[in-house]
Amino acid sequence: MHIKMENIWKSFGTNSVLEGVDVDIKPGTVHALMGENGAGKSTLMNILTGLHKKDKGKIFVDGKEINYTNINESEDDGIYFIHQEINDYPEMTVLQNIFVANEITTKLGFLDNQKMKEKAESVFKTLGIDISLDSKIKDLSVGQRQLIEIAKVLMKDAKFIVMDEPSASLMTEEIERLFKIIKDLKAKGVTVVYISHRMEEIFEICDYITVMRDGKSVDTKAVSESNYDEVVRKMVGREITDYYPEKTNEIKDTIFEAKNLESNGVFKNINFHVREGEILGFSGLMGSGRTEIMRGVFGLDPLDSGEIILKGEKLNIKGPKDSISKGIGFITEDRKDEGLILDESINDNIILPVISQFAKNHIINDSEVHDLVDMLVNRLKIKSESRNDPASSLSGGNQQKVVLAKWITISPQVLILDEPTRGVDVGAKREIYTLINELAEKGVAIIVVSSDLPELLGISDRIMVVHEGKITGELSREEATQEKIMTYATGGQ
Repeated sequence: MHIKMENIWKSFGTNSVLEGVDVDIKPGTVHALMGENGAGKSTLMNILTGLHKKDKGKIFVDGKEINYTNINESEDDGIYFIHQEINDYPEMTVLQNIFVANEITTKLGFLDNQKMKEKAESVFKTLGIDISLDSKIKDLSVGQRQLIEIAKVLMKDAKFIVMDEPSASLMTEEIERLFKIIKDLKAKGVTVVYISHRMEEIFEICDYITVMRDGKSVDTKAVSESNYDEVVRKMVGREITDYYPEKTNEIKDTIFEAKNLESNGVFKNINFHVREGEILGFSGLMGSGRTEIMRGVFGLDPLDSGEIILKGEKLNIKGPKDSISKGIGFITEDRKDEGLILDESINDNIILPVISQFAKNHIINDSEVHDLVDMLVNRLKIKSESRNDPASSLSGGNQQKVVLAKWITISPQVLILDEPTRGVDVGAKREIYTLINELAEKGVAIIVVSSDLPELLGISDRIMVVHEGKITGELSREEATQEKIMTYATGGQ
C-alpha cells in the first residue's frame, strides 16, 4: 500500500500541531517517523487513520484521495495503528481482548472459543509469546500487553501498519522477534510505519526516515544515505554531544536495603542495597520479575515476607502512602493508568503528592503552588500551552516529565524509576538523564529499571540482573557489558 500525505495542517484550539507536513510512504517498505516528543508524529498518523480530522491538506491511498472519518473506515481498507498508549480492557482475559468486536462465531451465532484459541495460539507461537489466553490483562506487564496489541493486528488482513514505539518495553530477545515479524510482513508486501526514539532500531530495520520537528516535515532520506548524528541534528535542530551526561555523583554509605523479599510465585530471596548518591540499574527479560520487585518495595503489591530498611530503620509499608511518607518515590512504567490522572491538569498532577503542604485551614495557597509548578515545568522543559491543560493533552514524553516533576516535589530519599524514558525522544532523554544525575548528586538513592541496555550501561553505577524472580547477577559499572547482562538475564553464569 502506497500512502502519500500532502501539506497536512492540524491545530487543537490555539495549539498548532502540524504545519504543512509532507510524507510519501512507498509500498512494501519500513518507513521510520522520527522527531522529538510533540513534533506531531502520532497526530499525523491519527489523521491518516481517521481518529483526528485534518484542517487542510490531502491524503492519497494507492493514488486515490481519501478522507477517513473514523478508524473503522481505515481498518476496512487494511490500515491499522498499534498505539504506544495501550487501550485494552484490564478486567477481560487475553483471549477476550484479542477478539473484542471481532469474535469468531459458529453458524448458529455462538462464540467459537476453540477457533479463537487456535488462531491466537498460532500467532502467539509466531511472536514467541508465552502468556495464558485465560490470564486477565490487568495481571500482565506493559511489555506483555504491548505484544498482545501487536498480536491483535497480525490476526487481521493488514496492508499498512503503524507501530508507535512498539519496542519501548521489550528487551533484546523480544525486539529481535519483533524485527523478524516486521521483515516477514515486508516480504508479504505489507507497509510499516515505525515510530521510535531508539536510533539503533531505525538503522537496523527501516528503509526510509522522515524527520519531523515542530510540526513540520524536515527531511526524508533512505536509511543507507543517513547516519545517527545527522538524524539527531535534524530532530532537535542542534548538535547533541555526550548523550549520557558525565557522572559526577559522590556515592556515600548505604541508605536503602531490601532483605529476603518474597512474593509467592513471583520472586523470592531478593536482596539488594542502594547507597546515597548511587544510581542502581535493574535489568531482566520481560516477565523476569524486575517490575514486580519494585512494586512490592513501594507497597503497590503485597510482600509475603522480607524487610525494607531505610537509614537503618525497618519500615512497615502497607501501601504507597507509607512509602511516600518516608521519602520513597516510584515512577511506574504505566504512566497512563498509574502515573497520572489524565483528565486532571498538569498543575494538579504535579502537586498531588504534596498538596497537603500547600493547604492552610483547608485552603490551598495558589501562589506557592504556581511558583513550584512553574519552576518544575521550566526546569523539565514540559511543552504545553498552560499548566491548566489536562495531562492527556501532552505527548507521551511530556507526560513522563510531569510524572518526574510530581515525584521531585516530595524531595525523595529513594527514587525508583521504571522505564523512565519509555517513548521519550533523544533530546528529552538526555534531559531526564541529567535530572537523574542531579538528584544523585544531591544524595538521592536512585533505582532505574529499564529494558534499554545501552541506557542502563550509560547511567548506572551498578547493575542487578533478574531472571525468573531471582537476582542472578550483580555488575559494577566497569565490568558491565550487554553480553554479560544478557547472560545473567537468560539464567547463565
